[in-house]
Amino acid sequence: MFKEILIAVTVSIDTYLAASACCCKKIRIPVLSSVVINLICAAVLYISISFSSVLTDFVSADFCRISGGFVLITLGILTILKSFARSVAKRISQNGDISMKLGSTPLAVRLYLDDTAADRDNSKVLTFFEAVTLAVISSFDSAAIGLNSGFHNISPLYASLFTFLCGFVAVWLGSVTGQKISSLKHDFSWVGGVLLIIFPFVL
Repeated sequence: MFKEILIAVTVSIDTYLAASACCCKKIRIPVLSSVVINLICAAVLYISISFSSVLTDFVSADFCRISGGFVLITLGILTILKSFARSVAKRISQNGDISMKLGSTPLAVRLYLDDTAADRDNSKVLTFFEAVTLAVISSFDSAAIGLNSGFHNISPLYASLFTFLCGFVAVWLGSVTGQKISSLKHDFSWVGGVLLIIFPFVL
């Protein structure tokens, strides 16, 4: 059960940071949108764990573990780089002499730099479809972790259930502490990247 909870906490870090960013920009996340975000992340995790379990019937488990670990480490490094890019973008936007315009930038890139870009209509409310977009972009971690976890006797049902529940807690915490976290000069999504790198060695 410890492994399933560890997976849920790791996956939910990005959800917490996204909710914190929305809180800082005074973007409200309704209950339905929160359900959508966490349901998609949990579903992606369930499918990826189940898929990796099936792979063991056709591919060597050791090969799958090594390749899955490589994917997680690579994703962790990319997440750390993303955190660095977000910190740079934040400093640029806070500099009165420099303006940073992302309006014509593809949505995926804007979300990469700023989770609040999901509020495309600037309504200050994350709608159902906007929540779907944010969840899909944020589900890469869930997919990578799930593909690696299927070779470690982890229950996809419990892992996805804990992820769904932890996601709700993450959204609530982000809404409560978002102003304080997002007001800091640095982006903390690198924490999730570090956990992704450590994850293959913990399981």
